[in-house]
Order: sequence, then C-alpha cells, then structure tokens
Amino acid sequence: MKIIDRLQEDKITLSFEVFPPKYSKNYDAVSQKALEIAKLHPDFMSVTYGAGGGTSEYTVNIAKEIQQREGVDVLAHLTCVSSTKEKVHNMLEIFKANGIENIMALRGDLPDGETPHHYEHASELIKEIKAFDPNFCIGGACYPEGHPEAHNKNVDIENLKKKIDAGCDFLTSQMFFDNAIFYNFLFRAREAGIQVPIVAGIMPITRKEQVKRAIQLSGSSVPGRFVSMVDAFGDNEPAMKQAGIIYATEQITDLIANGVKHIHVYTMNKPDVAKGIMDNLSEILK
Repeated sequence: MKIIDRLQEDKITLSFEVFPPKYSKNYDAVSQKALEIAKLHPDFMSVTYGAGGGTSEYTVNIAKEIQQREGVDVLAHLTCVSSTKEKVHNMLEIFKANGIENIMALRGDLPDGETPHHYEHASELIKEIKAFDPNFCIGGACYPEGHPEAHNKNVDIENLKKKIDAGCDFLTSQMFFDNAIFYNFLFRAREAGIQVPIVAGIMPITRKEQVKRAIQLSGSSVPGRFVSMVDAFGDNEPAMKQAGIIYATEQITDLIANGVKHIHVYTMNKPDVAKGIMDNLSEILK
C-alpha cells in the first residue's frame, strides 16, 4: 500500500524507523531486531540508507523481509548528494523489482572529502524519481527548527515548497523535543500553502550518551524538563530507558490531542523501546 493512501485515511498512524548494518557480519542481528519491531504491526516502517549508498543492499533486503514476512508496508530511504544518476536509476529499478513502492527521498550527507555528483538538493531527486516512475510514493524530510544550512526559516519553507512542487507526497519531520516548536512549524508550513500530510518525528532518548549526538544531528532545542530528566536518570541505565520512553509517549499523546495524527518513531533498532511506546498508546491508537 502507498504510504500517502494510509496517511489520507481518517485515523491515527504510528510508524517506526530502523537502520541497516554497516557491515555484513552484523546483518543477521540487525535484521532480527527489525523483524521484531515489524511484529508489532505499526502502520508502516522506514529503512534508512547509508551515505553514498553504502548500505543500499541491506536497505533493500531488510525492507523486503519486513514486507514479505510481516506484511508491514515499507518506506525505503534513498539519498542522492553522493550518488550519480546512474546509481539512483539502478536503485529505483531494484526497488521496483522487490515490490518497494514508497521512497523517502533525501539529500543525505557527503562523506568527508567528496563533492556532489549530479544532485545538490532533495527536490532534484524527487523530480528524478517522479520522471522515472510517477507511481512511486515519495516522502521528504522537514525541519521544525529550520534546516541547519538554510539562511533562515522563511528560506527553509521555500525549499520545502520546491520539494512539494517536484512531486513529494508527504513530509516527515526531523526529531524535536519541544512540541511547541513543531506546532509553530506546522502553522508556518500551512500558511505557506504546504498542504501535504506532515508526520511528526519522535526520538526516544533512552541513554545519556544519545543526547549530545541527537542535538548535533538535528540542531534541536532541549526544554528544561528534558534536561532535568537526563540529569536525574542519565547515570541509571534502566531508569533512563523508562524515563525516555515516558517522555516520548507524553510528546506523542500531546501531539495526538492537538490534532497531529501521524507519528514516526526513530527506534534506533530497539524493539523494547518500540513496544514500550506502542503499549503506552494502546487505547489511544484504537
């Protein structure tokens, strides 16, 4: 099923993201965790894609296993900034051959020392995918606090509109820890005429070491109550995991209560975290 069709239904959706291994020796362990998460039967799952397509084979294999073995719709990531058009077309052929019809089109990050090949922006990749096969359903990324490379938030919104004009069917946000920031972004996007579904991306922080890395990756602001949680429980791993799941659940509950129907959880390949959140929301999701 195309993700856009699911997002246009009048219901709450909860989806999970997993990532493939960097090395073949870790494939079986990572695949097993992805399948454990799939057994929870989220509305769909996304599978990430390494810089330069370094994990592309694993991305396809894990996506195929999730769809075929657990019947969960899959959104396969595809990055472009370090790829050639030939590489992108080859991946699109592979996606089609493996029954993958949903693609998360991303610019991605350049490996150190490399320069862009044929693409500089995700909008160019989206346009390329639509030209290759208009039947692909395409997702794009958005940044509630503004893309770190955008001159300002208005420019960032203009760049988002370029993605929509190129054929992007829906957007998924980068992680955020303060819902007020997401509500403000949502208002600005709608005011600018962006009407596609926007999925809220939530990252459960279950280890103290994740905090610095998450902030570096997303540029997210951290509210005081989040800092207090980490200060209180960060040195107690079981307590920090429980607190992180609770914090993410509270974020999701508030989002749903305020009319945000679509939630995407960055699971970090942790089935127990995904299950904890789903269990906490069991009655709400009904």
